[in-house]
Amino acid sequence: MASLSNNSMTLPEKISQAQADGKLLPSAGVNLTAWLQAGLPDWAQQSLTELVERGEWSELNDRFYRYLEFGTGGMRGRTIGVKAATAETGTISETGSPAHANVGSNLLNDFTLVRAVIGLHRYVVRYLATEKSGAKPKIVIAHDVRHFSRHFCELAASTWVRLGGEAVIFDGPRSTPQLSYSVRHYQAHTGVVITASHNPPHDNGFKAYFVDGAQVTPPHDKGIITEVDGVTLAEVKQHLAKDVSKVTTLGRSADDDYLAVAAQAVIDANLLRKSGLKVVYTNIHGVGGVSTVPALLHAGVGVTEVPSQAAFDARFPTVKSPNPENAEALALGVALAEKNGIDVVMATDPDADRVGVAVRNKAGKMELLTGNQVGALLADYRIGKYKELGWIPKDGTPHACLIKTYVTTPLQDAIGRGHGVKVINTLTGFKWIAAKMRGYEEKLAKVMGPGFNYDATPFRERAKLLQKHSCFYLFGTEESYGYLPNDSVRDKDGNSACLMFAEVCAWVQSRGLTVPEYLDEIYLRYGFYLEGVINIYFEGASGAAKIKRILDTYRAAPPAAFGDTKVTRFQDFGREKFFDADHELIPSQDLYLVTLANGYSFAARGSGTEPKMKFYLFASSPVKSAADLPAAKAQTKATLDALKALIEADARQRAEPPTS
Repeated sequence: MASLSNNSMTLPEKISQAQADGKLLPSAGVNLTAWLQAGLPDWAQQSLTELVERGEWSELNDRFYRYLEFGTGGMRGRTIGVKAATAETGTISETGSPAHANVGSNLLNDFTLVRAVIGLHRYVVRYLATEKSGAKPKIVIAHDVRHFSRHFCELAASTWVRLGGEAVIFDGPRSTPQLSYSVRHYQAHTGVVITASHNPPHDNGFKAYFVDGAQVTPPHDKGIITEVDGVTLAEVKQHLAKDVSKVTTLGRSADDDYLAVAAQAVIDANLLRKSGLKVVYTNIHGVGGVSTVPALLHAGVGVTEVPSQAAFDARFPTVKSPNPENAEALALGVALAEKNGIDVVMATDPDADRVGVAVRNKAGKMELLTGNQVGALLADYRIGKYKELGWIPKDGTPHACLIKTYVTTPLQDAIGRGHGVKVINTLTGFKWIAAKMRGYEEKLAKVMGPGFNYDATPFRERAKLLQKHSCFYLFGTEESYGYLPNDSVRDKDGNSACLMFAEVCAWVQSRGLTVPEYLDEIYLRYGFYLEGVINIYFEGASGAAKIKRILDTYRAAPPAAFGDTKVTRFQDFGREKFFDADHELIPSQDLYLVTLANGYSFAARGSGTEPKMKFYLFASSPVKSAADLPAAKAQTKATLDALKALIEADARQRAEPPTS
């Protein structure tokens, strides 16, 4: 009888009953009802009706418990639900894409994307009015190879033009760093890249940039969020039909302009060209073949691509995850390197803003390097090379800087101090590194006067001027495999990073060493440093609550000890004030730095791009001689592994609701 009774209920009644039974969250019920009443396209209406009729309440909770958050850098989330409706799936394309991005306020789909574009446009219009500019709002949009990426790119451009702006797109997938460069190069007011970087295939994202070519930071981020939150579904409906007839499309010349700038990543071009360096490269089905391969070839590097991973494919079929942090993502590249006797493997993620590497060690084995290790190698080599070529003084200078995030290895702080240059620590995310660049640029421009063109000034000359009047950016890095050689681009750049690492390999090769041996030289100078990371995934509405509980309990009841090791310092970036090496205030954030009695430390934060809690662990040990290094490595690793287990166990306990 209950089943018959349920079948006789109307859709609103079924939703109300599910809420009354505790199967549907109150917020999900409100949002789902609003979408059902919004007059959505037939396929969307049919899809939601089917999910309700099937009683897919867990799926509907995840889809509707909130609006996909337009955070301080944009949005990222599922485009394909765990359980899809028939009308959403439709006819699957040759590359595995369903007919439609799935419906839901917490998914990235046509509706949430258009909402974001409208909000971004309104903010840019308001910004231009404040600046007393009569310019037409201009946007550059790029996209990667993911499900719906091209569609989302064209839909965003169509919406922007319909709103009265000027939109520029590319003729196919392009990398995130090329988008960053293009915003500046084409003098746009904002930019967007459609990508979810290294996330699983079911995800996509909308990453927003501002006039300086960097991801948005305060006060613009909060202003954009406010505008996006004010956009209604009724307004969104007007823009769902695409019209790209008035959208400008860029081609090969745009690539050439970007590649010319990317080439500046190489400091000693002759060294690299003469080395005859050979590498195995894989784009893991992403955009890297468009830019990384030409950049390496133009620099004189011999490139062997992984054939089975070269083609664009939104499914990323040869890997569990298209993340160059994972050994599995480089496995085919390593196998090809072994087959062909090549000593270096490089892999970029789907939007080519990050790179992972493997190198052959002295024993002839291929060895994966972490993002922290690669960053340390690049920092030490590049600062030393700048000194050798006379770009900066041999003793260093406080007017040149290395910029890193707080969650990146302190080895780089030691390297910077050892070279006599300033080290700036920022919050997580390259937008904060780019914000420092913008400050240095603005300071120089103010000194030089109205006629000064920063981007048109040759790079070598710019370096001199910055050291005289501001601060010269030497290198920027974050632990999650992101690196940036100079300020011509304002986001991490996997294309340039491959060039930088190739140069390091060429230099090491010229000395008759392997890359791990060079890393050991750095350890002998500054001590052995080892890092670890804990990623605890919590999906959906219940997962978000668990992440919040961990963050809240860390603040309310900070850990006092882990095993026998006491906590000696707890720093809360959400409650305390912190200043960087330029004496500038660090914005508040839910980031905690914990220092232990043995000198080890770790940082804790919720990921801004994935449904997970992240812990970054830092360990170090003094090293007196090369003979002591193996023992120092083993002891440090054992201690760090034990600490890692204790931190994770404590976090999982904090994630659970308190028992009464």
